[in-house]
Amino acid sequence: MTTLVLAIASMLGLTLLAWLASRVSRAAICPVCVGVAGTWMGLLAARYGGFQVDVAVLAILLGASVLGIVQWRSERLRDERHALLWKVLAIPAGVAAAYGLVAGLWGLAALAALAFAVLALLFRGPRQETEVDSAAVSQLEERMKRCC
Repeated sequence: MTTLVLAIASMLGLTLLAWLASRVSRAAICPVCVGVAGTWMGLLAARYGGFQVDVAVLAILLGASVLGIVQWRSERLRDERHALLWKVLAIPAGVAAAYGLVAGLWGLAALAALAFAVLALLFRGPRQETEVDSAAVSQLEERMKRCC
């Protein structure tokens, strides 16, 4: 129960800090994602540092991060079939990586994380094409020509 209380406090605190940081900077970060990921990273470090950590809390937080990444990525895929295939393949890889981290099976964690990363590369969303305001560009070109 102590791990749960500390994890919730950590998530709330880190989320608040990330939200405040996002107000100051222009970085596009999800404060909740920072809160959850920061918390499970801290719990993982504490666990392998010799502290007693409730692995159920750690596993839930890792699973939340896996699902969050998968959902975030699927929203950027235009084709619904690709989004579904991404989810079907990425969730097992992410869950296996999370299990490897919790169980201390570093080879499994590394291999599954690598598979997750390769899948993320294969299922990249289309690049955002920047719109060029041709009138503004023409106007700027004219000013530059008249400048010198």
